[in-house]
Amino acid sequence: MSASETPLRPLPNPGVMDIAAYVPGKSKAKEGVKLHKLSSNESPLGASPAAIEAYKAEADTLEFYPDGASNELRKAIAETHGLNPDNLICGNGSDELLGLLAHIYLRPGDEAIFTQHGFLVYKIQILANGAIPVVAPETDLCADVDAILERVTERTRMVFLANPNNPTGTYIPESEVKRLQAGLPKNVLLVIDAAYAEYVRRNDYSAGVELVSDNENVVMTRTFSKIHGLAALRIGWMYGPAHIVDALNRVRGPFNLNSAAISAGSAAIRDRRHVDEAALFNEKWLPVVSDALNGIGLKVTPSVGNFILIHFPENDPAHSAEAADAHLTERGYVLRAVAAYGLPNALRMTIGTAEANEGVIAALTEFMGRA
Repeated sequence: MSASETPLRPLPNPGVMDIAAYVPGKSKAKEGVKLHKLSSNESPLGASPAAIEAYKAEADTLEFYPDGASNELRKAIAETHGLNPDNLICGNGSDELLGLLAHIYLRPGDEAIFTQHGFLVYKIQILANGAIPVVAPETDLCADVDAILERVTERTRMVFLANPNNPTGTYIPESEVKRLQAGLPKNVLLVIDAAYAEYVRRNDYSAGVELVSDNENVVMTRTFSKIHGLAALRIGWMYGPAHIVDALNRVRGPFNLNSAAISAGSAAIRDRRHVDEAALFNEKWLPVVSDALNGIGLKVTPSVGNFILIHFPENDPAHSAEAADAHLTERGYVLRAVAAYGLPNALRMTIGTAEANEGVIAALTEFMGRA
């Protein structure tokens, strides 16, 4: 179409139709079979009883708009993590905040970097804003700082780093994240997505709070969907420099969190006992499931999150990820296929209840002919 021709219908902005729509994990099994949904990294312990009570209490005041600034929730987050509430912003899931960052700081023709097996939402938001996605290869399914820095150009405006990463479960230590930030131009925004930070049990790991506090070009996003068990309420938060928080507050919807989310989230983050129980449960079962599957001839990428990445034998159609997925689904165990992440012969499994974990081990033992 020439510049002088008028389109015959509304057209989306450049980049939008290049997006492969995000596909959530499966949530159905064979009819009549008990479902164990292990495809979305949800908490097997559910939400805090205090959060559930706070949620229910909001039913009596549904006619009122929520607090547009989420003051109660920001105060609870600030108290828990020792942060200044003025440097916090809450969103309808951390996905909203990632989208706002891309919308505000990326223009058509800009470049934004993410790692080879990084969260699919990064690429979606980059393309949605007319920018160019740049993929940095990983080393052993782990972010490679040198590979990221090698891809920085004068057009780079943003770097997305999931730490720990989904779906691989790998992480890079605090020293490497600091080296990454130090190597970036000051006008490049480093977005640290720490959705699984509460599960990590490594002395060299940091979610990124200090790095944000000490710099003007770093933000950290977190979520209530994982360890807090509030995925249905879509609550995310970001810690960042005042100038970035101010920019997001000017663009976000005026009531982007509902009252139930604000109240339940505030109660959830203050219930440290429930958080500790969820972390300990994961700490117990993560090695149990990983060791068992390694023991039957499968390869499990070492994970620090609440999920594992299971690799199936190559050039063996009878024991491929696709065949395993069908075998598991038939028995009610729904895992996540990750071909869209460039891992066609792997499945991601959330650490679930004891019953679910033991069931998957038994089903895959049978599948691999080790029963």
